[in-house]
Amino acid sequence: MTDEPWVRSPIGDRDKDWATLIGDSVLVLAPHIAALARLDDLIPLIEADDRIQRVYAVPECDTWPDVLSELHDRGEIVLPLWQAGRHEHGLVLAGSIRGTDQVRGPVMLVPHGGGFGQYRSSRPSDPEGRDPITGLHPDQLMRDGEVRAETIVLTHDRELELLTRFCPQAVPHALVAGDIAFDRLVASAPFRDHYRKALGVPDDREIVLVTSTWSPRSGFGSNPDLFRHILDALPGDRFQVVATLHPQIWSHHGTGQVLGWLSDSIRSGLTVLAPRTDWRGAVVAADYLMGDFTSVTGFAAGLGTPILRLPHGPQHLLPGSPTAVLAGHSPGWDPGRPLVPQLGAAVEAQSRGLRDRIAGLLTSCPGQAGTVLRSAMYRMLGRSQPARRQPWSPAPLPRISSGPRWFPRDES
Repeated sequence: MTDEPWVRSPIGDRDKDWATLIGDSVLVLAPHIAALARLDDLIPLIEADDRIQRVYAVPECDTWPDVLSELHDRGEIVLPLWQAGRHEHGLVLAGSIRGTDQVRGPVMLVPHGGGFGQYRSSRPSDPEGRDPITGLHPDQLMRDGEVRAETIVLTHDRELELLTRFCPQAVPHALVAGDIAFDRLVASAPFRDHYRKALGVPDDREIVLVTSTWSPRSGFGSNPDLFRHILDALPGDRFQVVATLHPQIWSHHGTGQVLGWLSDSIRSGLTVLAPRTDWRGAVVAADYLMGDFTSVTGFAAGLGTPILRLPHGPQHLLPGSPTAVLAGHSPGWDPGRPLVPQLGAAVEAQSRGLRDRIAGLLTSCPGQAGTVLRSAMYRMLGRSQPARRQPWSPAPLPRISSGPRWFPRDES
């Protein structure tokens, strides 16, 4: 039993007399903001269908307050996991395997970031990283001899090869759909001017987007003065530095604290994307990207943005992954040398065909993820697809953090 109150919702029998429309229940399991962002790309594929009612739940084992805050701010129905588990759902969209054992209904497991199969283990017991941790291991995908998800979404045929190696029992459940996040990034490219205006960048400035994942090994984690160093290395009348941080950084440390750490850089001219804003518009707007092993770096490279890799702590990359290939074919930033020529070296690296190489590793079905996923979702629901054209849209405009931006750049 639980002391949590019952949440009125349009699914199940208890509150059905209050409903206006009765539809199939689609439960969205979002364990953290990064997973929610990826699941958000799938919602437009079904949201206009009046035969469907979506509700959300956050797995109790990994509840981040900002996930609940985001969902409540949007006006979504958020059920306690125990309540969501009392109803048979037509479809469960899961951002990770967490919580799937506690709910009923066919599960579509959707990866976030750059998909499965990006990194090797960094466990202390495996210092050489010989054991690939890909998200495709039997201990993650199976329970009591059964595959936990009816459909396991993969972005690339390379991931199918990994799944065949590590968990062959799950291969019949695999769906190589391509990368819907990358497809939306590509679809956003024609609207570059709109994204630049949303960032408030003057026409005569070039944008250097700096992105960091989380953990002490990350670019920001290993160098807390990262943004100040970059600002000091670039002429402020030519370049605008924009920062986008992994959602885990904001979630775990708190928005106020992170902005406090960045306050000196903000006073010196740094623009910071707000927590929970979509990073893709900033990538489209950027003239250059400086990034560590975060998936955003790979997505930007696949779009054609010149990449200058940030120094970071040790991270075992899986050979053949976009991140690993990018590490071997793009220049790394040397803080001891002038930065502007190094940005020029990043442009040169892109001119040698880096974009096509990385894009070919990000997706095996370029531009098709929405079509493939929509078909699979309706198949799992046991419904025919609506006759209306599949909805598609560019990424939303980025939002800027409300940090102390009123201070002028420090020229001293």
